[in-house]
Amino acid sequence: MAAEEVDVVVIGLGPGGENAAGLLAEAGLRVVAVESRLVGGECPYWGCIPSKMMIRAADLLAEGRRIPGMAGQSTVSPSWAPVAKRIREEATDTWNDKVAADRLVGKGAELVRGHGTVTGPSEVTVGDRVFTARRGIVLAAGTSPAIPPIDGLAGTPFWTNHEAIETDRLPASLVVLGGGAIGAELSQMFARFDVDVTVVEASDRLVAIEEPESGELLAKVFEESGVKVHTGVGAKSVRHDAAGFTLTLADGSTVQGEQLLVATGRRTNLATLGVEALGIDPKARAVPVDDRLRAAPGVWALGDITGKGAFTHISMYQSEIVVRDILGQEGPAADYRALPRVTFTDPEIGAVGLTEAQARDQGLEVATGIVQLPEVTRGWIHRAEGFIKLVADTDRGILVGATTAGPAGGEMIGALAVAVAAEVPVQTLRHMIYAYPTFHRGILQALSDLDAG
Repeated sequence: MAAEEVDVVVIGLGPGGENAAGLLAEAGLRVVAVESRLVGGECPYWGCIPSKMMIRAADLLAEGRRIPGMAGQSTVSPSWAPVAKRIREEATDTWNDKVAADRLVGKGAELVRGHGTVTGPSEVTVGDRVFTARRGIVLAAGTSPAIPPIDGLAGTPFWTNHEAIETDRLPASLVVLGGGAIGAELSQMFARFDVDVTVVEASDRLVAIEEPESGELLAKVFEESGVKVHTGVGAKSVRHDAAGFTLTLADGSTVQGEQLLVATGRRTNLATLGVEALGIDPKARAVPVDDRLRAAPGVWALGDITGKGAFTHISMYQSEIVVRDILGQEGPAADYRALPRVTFTDPEIGAVGLTEAQARDQGLEVATGIVQLPEVTRGWIHRAEGFIKLVADTDRGILVGATTAGPAGGEMIGALAVAVAAEVPVQTLRHMIYAYPTFHRGILQALSDLDAG
């Protein structure tokens, strides 16, 4: 096969890959954009957008149920039909990427459908076509659901996030294996549509990568709303029959549900990407990159496969750095010190930077300040649960991390993300004016607790 010479080959068209391919094509380069599934990746079809549409609907139900005692009486009758319809409309009915594909081609990129494999230092093979990339290769292949090797699980009709998003019918009961962000979000969402939900998490708490207070808060809220939570115990075996799923846990107990959702994280598959041809270990969990996202001479990587965080905003951020580097433009290198993340539960968990444990593990002199949201006037008005926690490096007098849990946790974290990124002195934060009565005014109260500590 004669190789076709192009400027750049982008393998994987999730948000970051699509953005990089489009920007490079608009800059006048000949770009081949390779995708074996849907242009746009997980986010618009099964990830952040449709899941948050479902969560928005569930939150409306919860708000309706909060009317008694505050504004009168209410009767809430959930219906899944309008939710499923809206998701199908957003995903263009049949999970069709024509709009995204046309948008990319309209920018000047050539879209090639198929699995892209690196077959040489500057060579990519897709089916019966071979491309030689003069300017470079961009690896943005993303991840897929990680299915644990639990006895009896393989071959059963369990759900991943794909089937959970696509369903047009709710099960009467659901076991969710995994209590991270995806598992927690979908567990609460389905429960609010009157599904009997049980969560099984092998770690000792929900959302284990976040502050312990976050997991403790969600466990309390879940159990109060009828969601059964099992933490500190994994699944030993799975059995499926006409009645549904039965999971035997490591402690010998069992849980049952009509349906099983496996939400135990995501994995890379670097071997099928052909990274060995670049001198990269195909068994690695992530592609090692420098602060310009360079993985090898003439090769860049971005998104989930870099191991810097499986978030759309990370891949988009990295794509801008990759594009600048390929085009020889000046600009800042990658900096993950103020990485923001949000778990869209209720209360919503916003976080940025280091947790207290991570800061201590790095050998920092740490002080923390925390305020419970009911102690903040706006929190009291809303009868809201949650907290604001600050993590400070006392040697430098700056914040290195923060968590904001509450009705607007993902929005409250914005101010603290700026503080962490810009290394705003704690003294400056203490003497700012915070609007009253707002949720974010609680930052001032958490700073007071930081002083007291």
